[in-house]
Amino acid sequence: MSAFKAYDFRGVYGVDFDLNTIYRFGYFLPKLLKTDKVLVGRDVRLSTPEIFEHLRMGINDAGADLYDMGLTTTPMVYYFTAKHHFEASVMITASHNPKEYNGLKVSRKEALPFGYDSGLSDLEELVLSDTPAVKAAVPGKVIPHPVMDEYIEFLFQYQSDFSDLKIAVDCSNGMGSILAKKVIEEHQLYIHDTPDGSFPNHDPNPLEAENREDIENLVLSSKADVGILFDGDADRVVFIDEKGNFIPPDLIIAVMGHYFAEREKDHEGNYYIQDIRTSKSVTEYLTAMGFKPYIWRVGRAFAALKLREIDGLFGGEFAGHYYLKDFYYSDSAMVTVLIVLNVLAKLKKEGIPFSELIDKIKVYHNSGEINFTLDRKQEAMEALKDHFSKQEKVLQLLDFDGYRLEFHDWWFNVRPSNTEPYLRLIVEAKVAPLLDLKIKEITEIINKFK
Repeated sequence: MSAFKAYDFRGVYGVDFDLNTIYRFGYFLPKLLKTDKVLVGRDVRLSTPEIFEHLRMGINDAGADLYDMGLTTTPMVYYFTAKHHFEASVMITASHNPKEYNGLKVSRKEALPFGYDSGLSDLEELVLSDTPAVKAAVPGKVIPHPVMDEYIEFLFQYQSDFSDLKIAVDCSNGMGSILAKKVIEEHQLYIHDTPDGSFPNHDPNPLEAENREDIENLVLSSKADVGILFDGDADRVVFIDEKGNFIPPDLIIAVMGHYFAEREKDHEGNYYIQDIRTSKSVTEYLTAMGFKPYIWRVGRAFAALKLREIDGLFGGEFAGHYYLKDFYYSDSAMVTVLIVLNVLAKLKKEGIPFSELIDKIKVYHNSGEINFTLDRKQEAMEALKDHFSKQEKVLQLLDFDGYRLEFHDWWFNVRPSNTEPYLRLIVEAKVAPLLDLKIKEITEIINKFK
């Protein structure tokens, strides 16, 4: 099985890829992106040192210099790819995956995504071909490129007075650990804040309910105002309200709107971006604030490019990625955290808790993501589109990332996973009984294709 995916290179180390593959990846990357220097950051996974060494050998044998950032978050690599004018960068990480996984996230000039449609497929062809890796007459060098102080100085511009907030933070033993105390406030409540690639406390996937139990319990036991949970490479983040409830990540896009509406006095008419799974609660809330929604495909490879194209201010995804014009149109969990804390600190002064804000935003009943395992994905999607189009008047039909069909008082999105054998479903309705009815009806249709 190849580790080349739609958005990055990722898999089980020693099963989906080996060190020779990593070497060839490093060797062909600078030639493909026409550069003689590559910026590299890395996470703390147990296999990362070996992967870094073979990536280094490949880059250097191609005659290119490797600029070594050391241990970083993925957003740090995005930021300095653009700010320091690199034509290519690599982050060694498997993001939220379990400890046996690892991978490589590549960015191009200006931190533009390097996905399967924007160069990764060409790299795959070279890496998996018989083309020999002939060493350059003059090998490249490793050049230390420390950036922590500069990055923290950048993040400080988003800080405000959080002293009235009690904040609980779970770093998942991942790369959020290297920043959180330096940026949020050291005296706040932290757990699993030592980088450890064995992830001894829980897997670094914040969307799995069992991985949120520790932060939810800490919020309740400490009576914190907010809980924060990072994924493994700190490009994603989820939030817990003061009642210990998980907040669907798409609703945080609406929370961010408060910050940008106050900061950008002429924000009305400015675009924000959301993916095809995002709740209509978000669309209606931000539209009422004067922002214009742009619904687009799932994944950084698409979202970051589209936000740049429309010159949007901010945006986010159902999976907990949040994109910012300020951040070279890329995603940053830490900047998002500081923005949300800004909003919560102001609301607390008015006596408004996090849960009350979310209740104001959330006016639809949502199923959350439901996964079906089946091979006949496209047939099932077509059947759903045909069935409901005949039943009711379709107010909007979006046909990228599967289908999103919107009706008078409900909508659904059905889409195939890019990386797993799943058909993914989200249903949303104005009232709970209608939601239950539509989930049942859709499930019966999908099950015919198993």
